Amino acid sequence: MATATLTAIPTRSLKPVARLAWVTLGFFILVVLWGAVVRATGSGGGCGSNWPLCNGDYFPHHPRLATIIEFTHRSTSGICTFLLIALGVFTFRTTSPGHRARKAVLWAAFLLVTEALLGAMLVLRHYVAANISTGRIVAQSIHLTNTMLFMAALALTAWFLTPRTEAGAAVKGAWPIAALTILWTLLVAATGSLAALADTLFPSSSLASAFAADLSASSPVLIRMRWMHPAAALISVVCVLILLRTTTLRKPIAKTVAALLVLQFVLGIGDVLLLAPIWMQVLHLLGADLYWIALVLLASDLFWPPKRTFVPISLAA
Repeated sequence: MATATLTAIPTRSLKPVARLAWVTLGFFILVVLWGAVVRATGSGGGCGSNWPLCNGDYFPHHPRLATIIEFTHRSTSGICTFLLIALGVFTFRTTSPGHRARKAVLWAAFLLVTEALLGAMLVLRHYVAANISTGRIVAQSIHLTNTMLFMAALALTAWFLTPRTEAGAAVKGAWPIAALTILWTLLVAATGSLAALADTLFPSSSLASAFAADLSASSPVLIRMRWMHPAAALISVVCVLILLRTTTLRKPIAKTVAALLVLQFVLGIGDVLLLAPIWMQVLHLLGADLYWIALVLLASDLFWPPKRTFVPISLAA
């Protein structure tokens, strides 16, 4: 009697670290949403011009509301850092050399460092609160882009660690449109952050006055830039529709992208009609984050098709 064992990928050992990766991603989404609250409430200067300390202290004493909001954002960012460190350690302990998750988590670590440096720059250069300088416009766009890339790296780490049973194949001709869609979505996100900043710093009393301000040559540059967000979003929709047509919606993740795209347009229209209240801005940002993650995962499957995962089976003869 002889026994032969099929070579298999140890999927069971990856499940705990995959859960940690998804938890880290989910926690970072909460950090991003709270960051929107910081911006929408003008609390970016709540800890003064000190970083990483808050008004020169590790813990603020007798803080005002803006300080509590800003300090909470910094504290949750710190927790996210420790989660990423743990994720990196366990990823390298449970995967073999060359595993895609290792590369993704290293990119996440790099982008977390740049995220912290960009956040520090915003505070130290006073690009917070009511600052409407060109420097803040540029810095905030770069910061938001880095945030989206960091979120993408975390999502890919979790995606590559998650055991999957389906096999895939690269779709011919999908690479260019997938790359273009990713890049254009980053542009949509950057212009969206500026539109949200404009809504915060220059609130409108009515929809008519908001449109009038958009077209007025005397309006601040942030107001006159608001049109860029919906315009970029419309072009992005064309790119996504071509991408989804390429994948023919056979993948569940492609259907998720399509559903979140529709939801995002509904939330965007609602944000405009309601004159961008804080709760709607946060909800719109949440939809954008979920859509971005789903889009990145769809594109990753086109770039790097998943391989079938086998469970060890023993054959007796």
